[in-house]
Amino acid sequence: MQKAVIEVKQMKDFNSDVRKEAAEVFVDGYKKELGFFSKDRKKLVDAFQKMLHPEVFNLATLNSEIVGVLACSDNKARGLNIDRNTLKKHFGLVKRNLGYHFMKDDFNKKLPYDDDTGYIECVATSVKARGKGVSTALFQHVLYHTAYQRFILEVIDTNKIAYQMYVKLGFIDMERKKERFSSFKGFKERIYMKLEV
Repeated sequence: MQKAVIEVKQMKDFNSDVRKEAAEVFVDGYKKELGFFSKDRKKLVDAFQKMLHPEVFNLATLNSEIVGVLACSDNKARGLNIDRNTLKKHFGLVKRNLGYHFMKDDFNKKLPYDDDTGYIECVATSVKARGKGVSTALFQHVLYHTAYQRFILEVIDTNKIAYQMYVKLGFIDMERKKERFSSFKGFKERIYMKLEV
């Protein structure tokens, strides 16, 4: 039996607009976190596909289907641009205000890192492709095909599987920050990790 080949390239390099397919993987990967807005997957996909930044998203395909996403942001562009009008249109005024308040610093705030630093965010793999090496392929592509000298990422303390994968890839703990409103958010700490290349 032949092993499936995972291919990775930047979203902007696809011949068609694949934001919807990328948003489906993103929404499925962050279903719990995005559940505040809606349990309706289609509504979440419709909203978040408009906020993805194609210049920094890398997509993994398996048999020509998009099965993984990873944004490698920097101090010039972030993976998502949380837009108030889009949130209001899809989720209403109250959820727009609360959601924007909690997400704006995570995604709209300029990163405080030097030009030689890539910031990994929005990593997700579709349910049917998990355990097949998709996330590892995305990371290897970004680590070897970008000009950054250093990579930083953030993982929450409850995501033990991702944390272990990052350690295997060579990332080390840099800083841990206690999370405000942790009982509401479902985790206690954000762990910042780094890798020098």
